[in-house]
Amino acid sequence: MRKTIQDSPCPMDSLLRLLMGPWTTYILWVLRNQGPLRFGVLQRSVGKISARMLTERLRLLEEAGVIYREYRPTVPPEVSYGLTERGRELGSMLDGLDALARKWAAEGFH
Repeated sequence: MRKTIQDSPCPMDSLLRLLMGPWTTYILWVLRNQGPLRFGVLQRSVGKISARMLTERLRLLEEAGVIYREYRPTVPPEVSYGLTERGRELGSMLDGLDALARKWAAEGFH
């Protein structure tokens, strides 16, 4: 059984565990900056992520209500992903982390 935010004495614990997963912040950053994307475009935008890992991360984020999956039964089928309202709520936090990461990188942090 997965822990929920309510199960932890620290309200940030479950949220940070979700965001700390491999590629997660990168996926959210791409969706925030580029808007809803089809799976293949998202995979190319993220870079060296495997289709399996991207699928796993997208399912986890969808389950958490951070992204949505839109399926259109065309030939070939079209599947797009975008941020939900909950995902958009992460925007200011992602911006803050981005600014801090750039500042630290300029100071030589790797």
